Formats: sequence, structure tokens, C-alpha cells
Amino acid sequence: MLIPDNIHPEQTIYFNGAYVLKAIQEHRVMNFLDLYIETKTEQDMSMPVFVLCLDWLFLLNLIKLNDSGKVELCF
Repeated sequence: MLIPDNIHPEQTIYFNGAYVLKAIQEHRVMNFLDLYIETKTEQDMSMPVFVLCLDWLFLLNLIKLNDSGKVELCF
């Protein structure tokens, strides 16, 4: 859930998505696993939560996959 009322904010996609976005902003284009490792150094999150964050950022049109399969910042 993005912002549920029954768990801590640190466990939400909304909160963790900010860390993913911060990591991708520093490099503009990153490999999927490198982005996960970079994000995990800042905020400890599981791979499923990381993927949900990527899905959410993609739906917001903030990131995309380029032709070489790397995660790229849209703005």
C-alpha cells in the first residue's frame, strides 16, 4: 500500500520510493541491480518492495526502461 494507516511509514511504497528516486537522480541511468544496491545502502528494503517502488515510479512517469534495459530518469 502507498500510505496505509496500520503500519509504520518507513514500510510504505511512498516512503521507500523516495529513496529509489534519490538514488536514480544521482546517476540518471542505472542497471537494475546496481540501483537496488545503491538504494539498499540508504534504506534497507526487500527486493519485492524495491520492485513495487519501481512500478509506482514508472506509473508516475518518473522513470522508464531504456532500450538497453537500464532504469532511466524521465525528467
